[in-house]
Amino acid sequence: MALYGKGMLMTFSETLPGVEEDFNEWYNREHIDERVWMPGFHRARRYYDCQGNAKVKYFATYETDHVRDLAAPEYMELLKDQSDWSKKVMATFVKFDRVTADVTVDLSHGFSGACAIARFYPKPSVMNALRTHLEKSLLPTLIERSGMIGAVLAENNLDVVNEGRKAQGVDIPSDETPEWIVLLEGQDTRSTAAALKQGFGAGMPEYDIYPAEIDSGNHIFMFGNNR
Repeated sequence: MALYGKGMLMTFSETLPGVEEDFNEWYNREHIDERVWMPGFHRARRYYDCQGNAKVKYFATYETDHVRDLAAPEYMELLKDQSDWSKKVMATFVKFDRVTADVTVDLSHGFSGACAIARFYPKPSVMNALRTHLEKSLLPTLIERSGMIGAVLAENNLDVVNEGRKAQGVDIPSDETPEWIVLLEGQDTRSTAAALKQGFGAGMPEYDIYPAEIDSGNHIFMFGNNR
């Protein structure tokens, strides 16, 4: 089974240790459910870093029909008027990153308990060739490994990102390059860690992407909901 649409919101967040319990309760009891019932949204899942070496401890994915759903007027209004609990929790964030992406390669299959990610910024000159390489060669090879379930390539859509920034009153960078994120899903974190190392541990020097330029993490599923 493929993803529930061609758009994906990904958020990376971390809060103060003293309020982490409330942060998780908010996510599991309000925030995920609230987002799933927004127009165009279908499924949300959240994860935490199981090895303690990811740049940000928690990340979540939200699957939508299209990436433009993430700039829909109803959604923009919600971003401007969060619940009291949302405002309280978000005020404690010490790290936060938001990616609104087109899903350009979808080799996902079913549901799994572990997800490794690789984040990088390819140069425009190699994007077409790299996308083909990921879709036709690298990702199929990785999901053939024992214990692996699927893989996805999501490409940050800067036009949609900037709509959200405008709604929240955030400054828009003038020289931003689209980020690509690969999600590798497997039955357990050992499987996803091995696939991540094989696929991205040495970088992709033939596409001018080197290990130090790839942010990666290995994560365990926490909670999700769908409609």
